[in-house]
Amino acid sequence: MTTRPRFHLAFPVHDLDAARGFYGGLLGCAEGRSSPQWVDFDLHGHQIVAHLAPGECGARDTSPVDGHDVPVRHFGLILDWPDWEMLAARLRAAGQRFIIEPGIRFTGKPGEQATMFLLDPSGNALEFKAFRDEAMIFAR
Repeated sequence: MTTRPRFHLAFPVHDLDAARGFYGGLLGCAEGRSSPQWVDFDLHGHQIVAHLAPGECGARDTSPVDGHDVPVRHFGLILDWPDWEMLAARLRAAGQRFIIEPGIRFTGKPGEQATMFLLDPSGNALEFKAFRDEAMIFAR
């Protein structure tokens, strides 16, 4: 058992096969338990669960952050910088569309970070980010 807590997140999808292709195939998340209504994925040791709920998918509000319209409802990971770069390259090579292209935010300020936003096939927004200095994750 890890000494670090793991999060659990359940989210709606319109199609479990599309979720398997995106989370399992594109992002490389191992699949865990499943049923005809849901499927577990291992997102770097965290349990995320795609639940079949087509009526819950879609609509997003945004909030302005550093010149971008960031989806208010989103989830993702803070990766090590090299892992973030490899993921960005893999996503680009796969032709993944981004809602916010991979880039650097808050340049030269506390909390400087590499970030990218994309949508899964059901319209759920994901953010993957990295900090050159992890001590800055919560810096003001």
